[in-house]
Amino acid sequence: MKITYTARKVNLRDNFKERCEKKLSKFNRIFSEDASVNVVVTLEKNRQTVEITIRDNGMIYRAESTMPEMNDALDKVCDVLMRQIRKNKTRLEKKIKSAGIEDLIMEAPQADEPEDDDYSIVRKKHVLVKPITVDEAILEMNMVNHNFFMFINSETDEINVVYKRADGNYGLLEPTTD
Repeated sequence: MKITYTARKVNLRDNFKERCEKKLSKFNRIFSEDASVNVVVTLEKNRQTVEITIRDNGMIYRAESTMPEMNDALDKVCDVLMRQIRKNKTRLEKKIKSAGIEDLIMEAPQADEPEDDDYSIVRKKHVLVKPITVDEAILEMNMVNHNFFMFINSETDEINVVYKRADGNYGLLEPTTD
């Protein structure tokens, strides 16, 4: 795996990078050598956020955690990634190295989580999508008190999704083919 570090408002020490590489090394048997890992560490007041994004075989695995200490946030993020992989084990076996996933799941501490092998659709809605701007989409999303809103972007004529992020800002999903 190729690890890239990004530090925002903080200087990363070598011992943090070593700890991060040690934590991420347990994922080596799951992901290919071509997997890219992006570690972003952000300092805001007395909180430190660690965000890890792993890209491999067209799949994206992402987790983030905010804690007073960056090492604690790193531990939490690695645990969240492990839970995501364990929870979706049967679906992921086709995409990632299935030989390593069993070993990794067995050595990871088991949480009391329900094992859901099937997702179930409990509600289906038909949505009228119309050409509007991103600002109008955010306004409509807030008016209906949802966390996301699908629309046709009037500037690109493509279906986009705006969503409210955990930090209170907004995100925009645009389709791409790569």
